Amino acid sequence: MSIQGVQLFIQDDHVVMDNGILQVTISKPEGIVTGVSYQGIDNLLEIRNHESDRGYWDLVWSEEGTGGTTGTSYVIKGSKFKVMVENEEQVEISFTRDWSSSLEGKHVPLNIDTRFVMLRGSSGFYSYAIYEHLKEWPGFNLPQTRIVFKLRKDKFRYMAVADNRQRRMPLPDDRSPRRSSPLAYPEAVLIVHPVESEFKGEVDDKYQYSCENKDLHVHGWICNDPPVGWWQITPSNEFRSGGPMKQNLTSHVGPINLAVSNKQMFLSAHYVGEEMVPKFQRGEPWKKVFGPVFVYVNTLIDNSDPLWLWEDAKQETKAQVQCWPYNFLASDDFPKSEQRGCVSGRLRVSDRYVSNEHISVNGAYVGLAPPGDVGSWQTESKGYQFWTKTDENGYFLINDVRAGDYNLYAWVPGYIGDYKNDTIITITSGCDIDMGELVYEPPRDGATLWEIGIPDRTAAEFYVPDPDPKYINKLYVNHPEKYRQYGLWERYSDLYPNGDLVYTVGVSDYRTDWFFAQVTRKKDDGKYEGTTWQIKFNLDNINQTGTYKLRVALATAYVAELQVRINNPKANPPLFTTGVIGHDNTITRHGIHGLYGLYSIDVKGTLLMEGENTIFLTQPMCSSALQGLMYDYIRLEAPPS
Repeated sequence: MSIQGVQLFIQDDHVVMDNGILQVTISKPEGIVTGVSYQGIDNLLEIRNHESDRGYWDLVWSEEGTGGTTGTSYVIKGSKFKVMVENEEQVEISFTRDWSSSLEGKHVPLNIDTRFVMLRGSSGFYSYAIYEHLKEWPGFNLPQTRIVFKLRKDKFRYMAVADNRQRRMPLPDDRSPRRSSPLAYPEAVLIVHPVESEFKGEVDDKYQYSCENKDLHVHGWICNDPPVGWWQITPSNEFRSGGPMKQNLTSHVGPINLAVSNKQMFLSAHYVGEEMVPKFQRGEPWKKVFGPVFVYVNTLIDNSDPLWLWEDAKQETKAQVQCWPYNFLASDDFPKSEQRGCVSGRLRVSDRYVSNEHISVNGAYVGLAPPGDVGSWQTESKGYQFWTKTDENGYFLINDVRAGDYNLYAWVPGYIGDYKNDTIITITSGCDIDMGELVYEPPRDGATLWEIGIPDRTAAEFYVPDPDPKYINKLYVNHPEKYRQYGLWERYSDLYPNGDLVYTVGVSDYRTDWFFAQVTRKKDDGKYEGTTWQIKFNLDNINQTGTYKLRVALATAYVAELQVRINNPKANPPLFTTGVIGHDNTITRHGIHGLYGLYSIDVKGTLLMEGENTIFLTQPMCSSALQGLMYDYIRLEAPPS
């Protein structure tokens, strides 16, 4: 039996793409997805919502010179409609919104072209957008852009983000004021009078379902009757900002399902702060393609278990990844595989205190990102990034890189710091660049005297307490990501009501004795105070003329300061201070890392004593419960030998 070709029906106010498997209705000329019909369900999108609030691209923007991570929220609506491709194999349609000087101060100075694509025999549709800022236009900031779909709450109740992060979700109604109690910030509520009793006493918070870019390829929802799945598939991270560890929102009660930067989120400042916001100046031309992402719908065929829909979505994700970069898009701004290049090489580590020979590293992250400083890829948001991991011998291959200029960056789990190759790598169509053997020398002055933690850019190895029983999300009970429970910052005051953490090297165990976040302590009067942690350690012999090195790697910070003192808790000024750092908001948003930072502190031998020594780590900022920092790793090195 032949497969029906793709048909396009153009109406007065809507267009419909139909391939016999599903039908997608889009407003004309706005480009808002108003309906998706599949498997006998007239509309998978929330029919209670106005047509303009079902499936759309949106952004947040602010004028040049504005600070912060917020601005004017704007649902992107086209003013022109055009058919780019129409045949039995494929339909691609375009909705454009052009900017002119008459819109200055009213709308973001961008030309925006949102596209939708449907293929013959495909159980889904694609969407991507092209943003362009011309050189002569005013500057602006772009804190966020995303694609959003709002699904029917009477149909889609089961959500899946990963194999071990899926569950039946409460209803959006359960978040209403009459059914919930507010918590520390608007996104989190305690459900007290749910429609269904099983959710009573649970916390609902969209940040509990965030995910790192490297793991965020598919997420979505399942409807049981009839058995239907709705999935957003992101086959590449090239257009996402912030590199592989950047965290983004996914699906959550609404239900809202977004693509890059999730919901898909393409740009967001979550878990980083204002440093992540791209800021464009007058005179700065810019163009970027976000997506495509693939909206995949599926149903049960020879299986009665609705969870099979998740397994099928994962298989479809693999198939989409194999097809990347897509060769069927009509826009010249999206290069095909033969128009791209590749970079290969080998990365090894040189650390003479670990081995006299270069060390082959398995699983190191190697990436191409726009030229910048060491580690700048963490906050890079204007261009494209391409990442891979090394094999067991340190070899890497980065395929299908867009033409342009890049630096090669890397970081290696198990070692502190960042690698950057200073060579500007120019990618041209069809190029194949072999970088040869690259050697990363992580920061190191002397032998390790002691260390706390694992240098992996997260605080996941440290002690994460059980939540207050009043604030449970059942998904994360006995879960490896228990740090996603709400209110864990309050547990520090419970565990250390009168004094702060004291860690004794050689006796304490960082897995049980080092709290995952250095936060404030709540006092009896309801106010907060800063905290000072102590590291006690013994030294048998002191090199009085030498300089020791204290390495402190932070996994995140939020309006915090780290002051370091040696053997004198009242030394003023302290030996070292970071100053006030961080706007990651990771503690609030149940992450275990945000923006990575490494501090190397000189410790003169005259500050140390034979026998017991104490390092005092003070975080004095204390205007709220949510301020603080997370450590990744701490190491004391002997003077160079």
